Amino acid sequence: MKIGAIEQGTRDAVARLILQRGPQNAADLAERLGLSPAGVRRHLDALVADGLLVEREARPSAHRGRGRPARTYALTDTGRAAFPHAYDDLANTALRYLHQTGGEQAVRDFAEHRASTLATGLRGAVDAGAPLATRADALAEALSEHGYASTTQAIDAAGNISGVQICQHHCPVAHVAAEFPQLCEAETRAFEQVLGTYVQRLATIAHGDGVCTTHIPTPPRER
Repeated sequence: MKIGAIEQGTRDAVARLILQRGPQNAADLAERLGLSPAGVRRHLDALVADGLLVEREARPSAHRGRGRPARTYALTDTGRAAFPHAYDDLANTALRYLHQTGGEQAVRDFAEHRASTLATGLRGAVDAGAPLATRADALAEALSEHGYASTTQAIDAAGNISGVQICQHHCPVAHVAAEFPQLCEAETRAFEQVLGTYVQRLATIAHGDGVCTTHIPTPPRER
């Protein structure tokens, strides 16, 4: 169910205050935001249900009075990820420095190292002896688990399946790869290693395309 702009704004304010001040209880949040405790609890419950906050037992205090301590709420990893971050800027700065100090080869070496690490994580999901379509589906599924939101599509030419395309609808490093295409090039070679066959990158999000598309021709023996 969609919520109104005011409701969403209040919910964002609750989460941001917890981001800035650390775990908070409903009473403290209500006081700082000028809201009723009941209203804040409603937003807290919604944020917990969405996986953005987690409810915790308050730490014992030597000065605590009678009764149970108020429960506190903290951001989950998902909740933190919802806020803007500077990871792309940091990665770009690091690669620029690497390029300035080590040259083009240093950037390529880094890209190859990253691709090799990715290939290692993907290789276990792909059965090297399976048909191409099965391997492509397994690779796409594994890529989705790494944040690439991938699907596959069979390519039909004159009534024959001439290949499979892996479509990555999201790229976690798109902003960095826009400046350093070596990342995309090395990633393509990693796909070849995992699939055990030639692949061709047709489009990338980093270069302004709507989706990263990798074409995998069907070997003659499988046509």
